[in-house]
Amino acid sequence: MTLRLFGLLPLAALALAAFAPTASAQQGSGGTVKSTHGAWSIICDTPAGASSEQCAMMQNVVAEDRPEIGLSVVILRTADNKAEILRVLAPLGVLLPNGLGLNVDGKDIGRAYFVRCFQDGCYAEVILEKQLLDTLKAGRSATFIVFQTPEEGIGIPVDLTGFSDGFASLP
Repeated sequence: MTLRLFGLLPLAALALAAFAPTASAQQGSGGTVKSTHGAWSIICDTPAGASSEQCAMMQNVVAEDRPEIGLSVVILRTADNKAEILRVLAPLGVLLPNGLGLNVDGKDIGRAYFVRCFQDGCYAEVILEKQLLDTLKAGRSATFIVFQTPEEGIGIPVDLTGFSDGFASLP
């Protein structure tokens, strides 16, 4: 199984706009925690200009041996409710061409490529297709891998406890 990349730029742009408060919620200034499911939180906010509240399931993590390297892992639905997205915010300075690796319970799942960088970091995102979603729901732990050089991958653990329940409660 591999992570499927966004093939259409307009869809990626829509997805980036679908949950604008992600960066501010990650920094603790914005959004309200509606519920917690294991290691995951459901965070909701009404972005400027939006007619309704938008919610995302989120977990912030850091590398065990490199506390300066952290990720924000976000699961959200597109504004039209037609797809779910896995979006990962990595810090500036990661090697973009190598993308973001993913292992679940020690099994290599594939890579997602970075789609855009902002002041708060660089975003990789994929559509959560059924096979990947089922793998995450059944998994115990995931490791996201960022690269600072072509040879140096930094594994960052993500606890999948509560993923299934959190996803089920995502509005």
